[in-house]
Amino acid sequence: MSLIYRILVYLFFWILAMSCGTPKAVFSTTASESSAPTTISFHNASLKATQYWWDFGDGNTSAEKSPKHVYMNSGRYKVSLKISDGSKTSFVNNDLFVNPPEKCLIVLETSAGTMIVHLFDGTPLHRDNFLKLIEEQYYNNLLFHRVIKGFMIQSGDPNSKNAPKGKELGTGGPSYNIKNEISDTLFHVKGALAAARTPDEVNPKKGSSGSQFYIVHGKSVTESQLEKNELEKNFRYTDEARKKYIQNGGFPDLDMNYTVFGQVISGMEVIDKIASTETDKRDRPLSDIKILNIQVIK
Repeated sequence: MSLIYRILVYLFFWILAMSCGTPKAVFSTTASESSAPTTISFHNASLKATQYWWDFGDGNTSAEKSPKHVYMNSGRYKVSLKISDGSKTSFVNNDLFVNPPEKCLIVLETSAGTMIVHLFDGTPLHRDNFLKLIEEQYYNNLLFHRVIKGFMIQSGDPNSKNAPKGKELGTGGPSYNIKNEISDTLFHVKGALAAARTPDEVNPKKGSSGSQFYIVHGKSVTESQLEKNELEKNFRYTDEARKKYIQNGGFPDLDMNYTVFGQVISGMEVIDKIASTETDKRDRPLSDIKILNIQVIK
């Protein structure tokens, strides 16, 4: 049987099936060497259908015709599509592969929203300690106990868990500090994740708290501020850091004094929301804002 003849036979039976009104489930995706976290668009090419049921293979579903879905972790997912014209149905399953992330990423879920944070490989002591505490669920249900708009939002004090109103917070943590990993290439641009610490008078080596951290909210930054900082501290900003400061703001006064070990890459609006909350005289939010959960993206 020639190839042309086989194609003609296939087309004949396909047209015959379509003419009988039987729905046929067909879909494709945008996935191409995607790494977690990734948003996949599903293109529904099904025929003669009015209803759609998607199972994305990770416990989530949708009834949209051509949905988008976020896969937070890597793995092999069996995606199912069931369609119907009201009386007849059709099914199709396809495997979807999502690669592990190339960077160390975490999902920081708070009562005010969710952020995705990149933990830097260049600060391994802080990165690994943070990952250890995440694995231990150390941060779950801790408060953002210190919030200053235009500056930063701070958490990580274990004493803040279930803390009553008015309780003074900010001194808790594990029984160790972390050697500083201050770098002249990592800066306090908006969204920077950095380690809190005690003042220089009692901490001349600038060692970091074992658990407390802050995320920079910041304010507008000018070129002259950066130049002044360079002269006073005898270092040079990278072109990329300069650009980020001018475009997004931050708090350069902290540079070269605290260890920056990560950067928010999604969820900047959550920082704005937390920073805008009303606080008491100790900078504690009047309405509690909690870390609900932190997970490593794998």
